Amino acid sequence: METVEKIKEQIASNSILLYMKGSPKMPQCGFSARAVQCLSACGVEFATVDVLANPDIRQELPKYANWPTFPQLWVNGELIGGSDIIFEMYQSGELEQLLQEAAHPNS
Repeated sequence: METVEKIKEQIASNSILLYMKGSPKMPQCGFSARAVQCLSACGVEFATVDVLANPDIRQELPKYANWPTFPQLWVNGELIGGSDIIFEMYQSGELEQLLQEAAHPNS
């Protein structure tokens, strides 16, 4: 499967998806760690892809997303942003509302 196709499939298959360096239990950079903390604090399940273990995705996703850095948060197929945006949205309460709606679309 082409890398871009794999990325599209991952985004389509997960309503909340975080492309990050490392894993939620072992983040490999401070920005990914902060993103995981914000998402976890919102109390929803989310999928992750470790871009360090997937160099093809690490190379192609910034071009596909037109976003140069990691982490990248995708919700319902839409790029939300990186660590700073995630943190700002978390502080304002906007992130939790967005994630709850994505996790429980019919409630």
